[in-house]
Amino acid sequence: MPKIRAEKKKRVHNEIAKQGKYLVYFHFLFQNKCIIFPGILFNKDFGQHILKNPIIITSMLEKAGLRPTDVCLEIGPGTGNMTVKLLEQVKKVIACEIDTRLVAELQKRVQGTPLQSKLQILVGDVLKTELPFFDICVANIPYQISSPLVFKLLLHRPFCRCAILMFQLEFAQRLVAKPGDKLYCRLSVNTQLLARVHMLMKVGKNNFRPPPKVESAVVRIEPINPPPPIPYTEWDGLTRIAFTRKNKTLGSAFRQTAVVAMLEKNYKLHCSLNNKEVPKHFNMKEMLEKVLTSINADQKRARTMDIDDFIVILHAFNQEGIHFS
Repeated sequence: MPKIRAEKKKRVHNEIAKQGKYLVYFHFLFQNKCIIFPGILFNKDFGQHILKNPIIITSMLEKAGLRPTDVCLEIGPGTGNMTVKLLEQVKKVIACEIDTRLVAELQKRVQGTPLQSKLQILVGDVLKTELPFFDICVANIPYQISSPLVFKLLLHRPFCRCAILMFQLEFAQRLVAKPGDKLYCRLSVNTQLLARVHMLMKVGKNNFRPPPKVESAVVRIEPINPPPPIPYTEWDGLTRIAFTRKNKTLGSAFRQTAVVAMLEKNYKLHCSLNNKEVPKHFNMKEMLEKVLTSINADQKRARTMDIDDFIVILHAFNQEGIHFS
């Protein structure tokens, strides 16, 4: 009889999977099994992949260094597997969930327990939500919002102590990549300007329900407090130009017509705001080459440059009144 029921359950699940829908599985941490609640379907648009392995969850919480006085932010709590464990260890959990069906199930899970008073649920898109104060963030996030979410957390004030986040493996590798690495990119240098980033562990796709198409990894992101005294908008503009073709020289990158035109417009605006006269025979392309040559950066390539290299270049351009946006 148990074998017949198992086969029937498998057939039902396969039929739903063919339709692009998945039943939500509630994985209770005190039992090594999953319980199906009919009527709740995964939404692919929200990137819902429930982390079902209690060992991974426990490991993430251990690496977070939680304190009893912490206010913890969790993004995409889903069925609450991690939420319940967090509630047992911290003062308060702020759970941000976009799916109202899962919000209802999460509320049911803690209703009537001592944990209920420690849970605050924010319903909506975390990227459009004004986040309250929190000490730490621990989450298995929807992978499609990885990049904007990282910078939302890093630019949040007051600073959080750290974030322990689950990402797609390749995204995580880009976050921690160093100059010269194959995956080193603008994401790497922009993140590492504002935070110390460490890869904690890789997580196989079979630890999720339903399994995603990619491997995953857990990363620790610790904001640098105070942050470097650098105008971040300008920094982002500089790295955007440099990494457009990261294997080309900076001299080549700054000779592009669109780049020259944009920087010339910014330079003339800077002169206007500071009552400075634009030279009569002004040539922006020659000016850019002169600045890069003066700091021996014209033959450098973005893929091998570290944060200090970019700071020197940004400072040299700003001294000449050349600004990025």
